Amino acid sequence: MSKRLLRWTCTGAALGTLCATAPTTPPAQAAPGPEIRPVAELLTDLQRLYRSTEEASETYNATEEKLKEQRARSKDLAEKLARARASVRDGRGDAARFARQQYQGAAGLSPYVRLLLARDPQRALDQGHVIQRVAAGRAATVERLAEGEQRADALARAAKKALAAQTALAARQKRQRDKVGGQLKEVQELLSALTPDQLDVLREAEDAGTARAQREFMASGALGGSQAARAPSRQGDRALDFAVRQIGRPYEWGAEGPDAYDCSGLTYRAWARAGREIPRTSQELWAELRRVPLSQLRPGDLVVYFPRATHVALYLGDGRVVHAPRPGARIKVSPIAANPVLGAVRPDPRGRPMRGYLPPKLPEGATSGSDLGYSGDQAPDATESR
Repeated sequence: MSKRLLRWTCTGAALGTLCATAPTTPPAQAAPGPEIRPVAELLTDLQRLYRSTEEASETYNATEEKLKEQRARSKDLAEKLARARASVRDGRGDAARFARQQYQGAAGLSPYVRLLLARDPQRALDQGHVIQRVAAGRAATVERLAEGEQRADALARAAKKALAAQTALAARQKRQRDKVGGQLKEVQELLSALTPDQLDVLREAEDAGTARAQREFMASGALGGSQAARAPSRQGDRALDFAVRQIGRPYEWGAEGPDAYDCSGLTYRAWARAGREIPRTSQELWAELRRVPLSQLRPGDLVVYFPRATHVALYLGDGRVVHAPRPGARIKVSPIAANPVLGAVRPDPRGRPMRGYLPPKLPEGATSGSDLGYSGDQAPDATESR
């Protein structure tokens, strides 16, 4: 953990501040006195750490998708190269046979000499046509051999390049995985140093901030008119139903089910269950899918958060979303303004709203738990990451 993080030691602090002491100092130095740090400052640090971790996680996910594509390309090139080399071997065998026949005189005299020496010129002429066809066939075989060798060489170069790209992506993925693991460890160290009472203070501050943001968001009219009258498409309904049935499952970065999910892993699997393939990461969702105004938001649409599109949730309706909030948290229902909203996208822009829509029934405790990834008595475990 960075040196600036503090070790919390006091309990029962007021809502506005938490008491802390600096990290242990060498005996030769005098230990500093207790330091009072505002709750808002600590909460901001936690939010920053989680946002940075999720951004790194989505970058890791994007690299994982590229690596999957590169592996498939490398495999395809390897198969094509094997076929091309087999074809070249066959062509070389034919060419060698032709060479032996020529050396042994099996090919005979040229068609012109045969015509001059023949007792039956017409028959010789017919034989000449056959010989010409055979010669043309041999020439075509040699030409195919040359083309096959060129193709095999080109495929070999492409396969080598693809393997190098795959190796580079794998190395990049490892660096990103290590970065995420380091950031999760930093969060874990910060939270593990807090007492349950101090976590409760943070929880109260978080809840108060979320409630205030939600009130302001809803009062702004950003969602337009009545939410109750809006219905999803049939695919949106199936995606939302899947997401609701995942409520309570843990967040795990890089995971896309069935036992755990990260934010975009949940949306990816939900819409896949509905029969619609969508991008894997929140940044790709924001970049590639049809954007819709928040005033036209309907259940099943995807709400994207933060300036860099590093978090995503499924819109439930009535100003709420279903999402996998943060490491250490579980899939839950949250106010739409629990995080800063960037905008919304619709995976099925041509899907018509279904008739007779009934919102999914939420399980007990669907809205409980912290969006920041900690509860009153448990901090996230960095060892759970990939």
